[in-house]
Amino acid sequence: MSMLLFRRKKLLIYTLLNLIIAPSFAQFQADHFIEKLLKKHPDKFSKVLDNPDKYQVQILYTRIDRNKKNEPHFTTHGYRVNSSEYFYPASTVKLPAVALAFEKLNKLGIDKYTTMLTGADRPEQTKVTSDTTAENGMPSVAHYAKKILLASDNDAFNRLYEFIGQQELNDSLQKKGYLGTRIVHRLESPIGPENNRYTNPIRFEKDGKVVFDQPAQFNSKEYKSSAQVLKGNGYLKDGQLVNEPFDFSQKNAFPLEDQHRLLKALFFPDQVPASQRFYLTSDDYQFLYQYMSQFPVETDFPANYTDDFYDGYVKFLMFGATKTRLPRHIRLFNKSGDAYGFLLDNAYIADFEKGIEFMLTAVIYCNEDQIFNDDKYEYETIGLPFLADLGKTIFEYELGRKRAVRPDLNRFEVKYDK
Repeated sequence: MSMLLFRRKKLLIYTLLNLIIAPSFAQFQADHFIEKLLKKHPDKFSKVLDNPDKYQVQILYTRIDRNKKNEPHFTTHGYRVNSSEYFYPASTVKLPAVALAFEKLNKLGIDKYTTMLTGADRPEQTKVTSDTTAENGMPSVAHYAKKILLASDNDAFNRLYEFIGQQELNDSLQKKGYLGTRIVHRLESPIGPENNRYTNPIRFEKDGKVVFDQPAQFNSKEYKSSAQVLKGNGYLKDGQLVNEPFDFSQKNAFPLEDQHRLLKALFFPDQVPASQRFYLTSDDYQFLYQYMSQFPVETDFPANYTDDFYDGYVKFLMFGATKTRLPRHIRLFNKSGDAYGFLLDNAYIADFEKGIEFMLTAVIYCNEDQIFNDDKYEYETIGLPFLADLGKTIFEYELGRKRAVRPDLNRFEVKYDK
């Protein structure tokens, strides 16, 4: 074999490998589509578009076109998407945790409704032996996932984090190609980076018998940014202002491209490489579709969700967390988050009456005083109106564009039985 032929063959193999393992949304359209669309509405977007660095907006929008076989074709547009521009992902990290918890159960051969009891092996850890919000009064991965998807429950995420384990959680995501993602700590917990490497002992019981016993775990690997990730001008610590930037290098990270790609893997698993899929059952997918899109009022358990949460709770895109009753034919299958002034949402959006579907992921930074932990963030005045208007603008564009084939969305249309 000649050296030239050998090099060509090697290049072909390298190219094919890159196509196989490359992230699905690494190459989005660099055509300023989103920016041009938003600039048509200066009354809604000029403040943010005129100060893009200040508000650190990133947007990914995927248009979906179906052929006669209902097979989807994707066209993705981006605005200011930059994996090196860090934002705190807040509660959006809960969605991959749910998917990986289901995956782990499937590999163990355990039903997601099986009772899950959490022990405590260290002073900072807490036990769980019952769950009064569940219909049967007992904790389970299914009920934790339901609370996460319906109302973004932090404790429920922490319990799935403990079940999966810090190392398995991160290594699993890395193997699936989420190279920029790290999930290294519980939420709303003060225990610090070192203690978050330890996770609780857990056992699953069915009919009074232990079906799986998982000892306490320690992750010997360290996941953090290779450099300092400094944001803002100061932060409150123990009630005192520290006049220096806040370091996010040991905080969770979940770049926008990874979030958007996760959404595609969960809603269109056949359209991503097998190595990037989650090991889920058809029932798991239906569970995700139901509780990602269901309004809290549409469930009896937890019972307080009917009284405490409104339709638009955690529905930021299109609805801006509005407290009015929302239409039932439009559903956001989403996972949103807000913390440290970062407001974000990751959604597959469908209108079952008009036959519209698209994916939209966005983040905006709302922290005018550049101080963290002071609870003075402009979510209500800047962030939520922006995300609501963004969703509505993309929706109106989708409403007006021609489709060769009306999509069959039966896969995502679920019954919201209480």
